[in-house]
Amino acid sequence: MSKELVAAMQVLEEEKGISRTVIKEALESALVLAYKKNYDQAQNVDVVFDENNGKIAVYSVKEVVETNYDSTLEISLEEALKINRAYEIGDKIKFEVTPKDFGRIATQTAKHVIMQRIREAEREIIFEEYSQYQDEILTGTVERQDNRNVYVNLGKIEAIMPINEQIPNEEFTMDERIKVYVSKVDKTPKGPQVIVSRAHQDFLRRLFEQEVPEIYDGVVEIMSVAREAGDRSKVAVRSRDKNIDPVGTCVGQRGQRVQTIVNELNGENMDIIEWAETPQEFIRNAMNPADVIEVIFDEANHSCIVVVPDYQLSLAIGKKGQNARLAARLTTYKIDIKSETAYAEYQDEQAALTFKEEEDALDYGHDVDLSNVDGDYLASEDVITDETVDYDAEASNLNESLYGESTDETFETTGDVEALRDQQDNAEQNYDAEDVETLIADAEIDPEQSYDELVEETDFIEEVSEEEL
Repeated sequence: MSKELVAAMQVLEEEKGISRTVIKEALESALVLAYKKNYDQAQNVDVVFDENNGKIAVYSVKEVVETNYDSTLEISLEEALKINRAYEIGDKIKFEVTPKDFGRIATQTAKHVIMQRIREAEREIIFEEYSQYQDEILTGTVERQDNRNVYVNLGKIEAIMPINEQIPNEEFTMDERIKVYVSKVDKTPKGPQVIVSRAHQDFLRRLFEQEVPEIYDGVVEIMSVAREAGDRSKVAVRSRDKNIDPVGTCVGQRGQRVQTIVNELNGENMDIIEWAETPQEFIRNAMNPADVIEVIFDEANHSCIVVVPDYQLSLAIGKKGQNARLAARLTTYKIDIKSETAYAEYQDEQAALTFKEEEDALDYGHDVDLSNVDGDYLASEDVITDETVDYDAEASNLNESLYGESTDETFETTGDVEALRDQQDNAEQNYDAEDVETLIADAEIDPEQSYDELVEETDFIEEVSEEEL
């Protein structure tokens, strides 16, 4: 058994890439469990496997103590000194306790544990290997597929391509070689799991890196990618060398480079545009193939209005809004597309709304300062409106203007200007009251009569000029 085990370890190391150290540790752990299970020994034991000759030895480990209370775990200092006078309290002493038939029992009991450790080691190696390929493109073979997943053999592992990572309506045949993008590598209880994709936008990015050497070298850089897998994609590129056209470089001579990518993606349409420093120019390019008249930004909401000619409105929006969606994803701006006519109407509506808001603000939103306004001006109907007027601080000035003297009366109004006008009219009628009383006395008029009755009964008031009143 020992020689065969050593030979098996060598084969595993060469073919599976599992080091002898890993196998040795797994075997020793399994033998410890086998010894305790088969010999009902609970004490500390240590199994040593010699990987050179295949010999297995089981040792009972005891600690040197002053007084021995448990002979299975401890040995007194007195007994330890009989073995070797160099021992001190706290030292560990190993006593070989290998049973005669331990080899056969250990082999049968430890087989499953050893294989399990070997599988775990293989899984760890696979995980470490494929973790390095995450976000890269690998070529694999289609092994099988069901209603949801496609299973791709990548060599040492079978990767899974879920339905949401597949290009819609793409069909595969068994043993077909395909390129896939490694999107995720996970550890699971059943081993490493590799998720691959053909719908991921970075799959398109890596395809360009493979087909365009300038992108791989960093001379031309992919700035942004927006993709609806299987239908259409937009790629924004820029050049670090002013002498190199980034779009022409990606397209290639007679479109050869981009055509190779389109064929790999089963005819997916491709728009390659030039990236621009200014958002306005970048959005213009992103709306390709439609022409853009004007771009109006709303930075607060990270959005913009794109104005296009009337006859190109449907082209700018695209089939089911696809061109607009891809442009928005590519530029990260929320884009509202309007025709030239619709935008002119929109401007008129905005202008009318702004005018109305300003008009409402003039009618309802201002307080009138009367501190420096005289009474004649206040009496004008052109100045007095339905606005809210604050008279608290100006009451004495207003009364003095109306009556020629200062009073303690305060006018408080919230839009009722008629009361103010009535007080002004009364002030005019009471103007020069002493003169009126003198005239009444001279004419022998009854002061109990009303003003209207006086007018009817006598012509005296008619003889008084307006200036005298």
